[in-house]
Amino acid sequence: MEHDPNEIWRRTQEVIAAAMEQKNLRPGDLAAIGITNQRETTILWERKTGKPIANAIVWQDTRTDNFVTEFSRHRGGQDRFRAQTGLPLATYFSALKVRWLLNNISGARAKAEAGELLFGNIDTFLVWKLTGGPEGGIHVTDVTNASRTQLMNLRTLSWDKGIVKTFGIPEQILPEIRPSSESYGAAQPEAIRGVPIAGILGDQQAALVGQACFRRGEAKNTYGTGCFLLMNTGEKPVQSKYGLLTTVAYKFGRQPARYALEGSVAIAGALVQWLRDNLKIIEKSSDIESLACTVKDNGGVYFVPAFSGLYAPYWKTNARGVIAGLTRYANRGHLARAVLEATAFQVREVVEAMEKDSHIRLETLRSDGGMIMNELLMQFQSDILNRPVVRPVIRETTALGASYAAGLAVGFFRDTDELRANWAVDHTWKPKMDKPAREALYRVWKKAVTRSFDWVE
Repeated sequence: MEHDPNEIWRRTQEVIAAAMEQKNLRPGDLAAIGITNQRETTILWERKTGKPIANAIVWQDTRTDNFVTEFSRHRGGQDRFRAQTGLPLATYFSALKVRWLLNNISGARAKAEAGELLFGNIDTFLVWKLTGGPEGGIHVTDVTNASRTQLMNLRTLSWDKGIVKTFGIPEQILPEIRPSSESYGAAQPEAIRGVPIAGILGDQQAALVGQACFRRGEAKNTYGTGCFLLMNTGEKPVQSKYGLLTTVAYKFGRQPARYALEGSVAIAGALVQWLRDNLKIIEKSSDIESLACTVKDNGGVYFVPAFSGLYAPYWKTNARGVIAGLTRYANRGHLARAVLEATAFQVREVVEAMEKDSHIRLETLRSDGGMIMNELLMQFQSDILNRPVVRPVIRETTALGASYAAGLAVGFFRDTDELRANWAVDHTWKPKMDKPAREALYRVWKKAVTRSFDWVE
């Protein structure tokens, strides 16, 4: 799975210009700019020209699975670097993608060692471009994105020299790690010239900030391409024993970093897209709900979407997708319902792991992302969790979190208390399913998941 970095930069410029023109805004009307981005997606580009040496490798890409096997052979296995980075060895994170590019793109390693290449996730690439690119562009990332590379030490918030060396990555290509809320530099494009870029947050951490989860134990779940549950664990990283990730939640200026536990599900909304694009069962993504409503239940059909292996809480790179329970009774409606229910089942698995790790019960689940407009899914989520699920008034919490970080850096917002006061509930789903039905469904789901294990030999 790849993206064209040049297209991302073109679209960024187009959207900025269009948004400013639409509201008749000038650079002086803006207090600051915040950036939120798809984490782990990896780019290497030339320092002198800004030209990417290859397409960006997307977080879901699995081409590095042989590296996972190779590095897992040593003491500690898949958790070899977990104590330092909070992450298991997996195809998910940036470091192995960088290694793949250096090993497979002709001349890349020599250029990197000569200091001619720069590495970054999407945030770093955009900040460098926005602040001038080859003409003085600033090469930085924030602690949240750095914590997703598998190269940053969680406690020191700096690159771990030992891990960097083990992965064979030249230090000179790495960006400087900075807080999530700080003025990094001034934007250069004409539409926003001179406006300070003052906030960077990886997309899931941005949603946590946008949902005003500033206290220990507060959590949010984002239903997007994947599904990501983050819980604020305060000023100390909590090492997971139940298959979750330990990550940086945010760091505002000189304040201590806040940490989070994260449950990452690779495929959620992407499964709806797959049903639309690959099987042509629906014409547009929003059709999934009406199709699923043509049947009263899943008809015994379960869909385990291990397209990129299984992420939390299993971390099995050799798992693959499975549709289980098919009979001649099953139809398009049952498959559509199984697609939606797959997301809710995966979220329950992550919630259970998070409660075990944190010793905190989630009384309600704060939700955001594109799928929260699906009433059938969200009611089923409440039913299978047996607790309320809430949708906030402002649903674009990822963009909101990035703007909060930028606004705090320049004094546009006073403090997190002011941001907390902005949060309000739009809708609450409450559980309606009885316990025997709920547990029966979940028990069969767990059985279906095991059928996806060890598919790739």
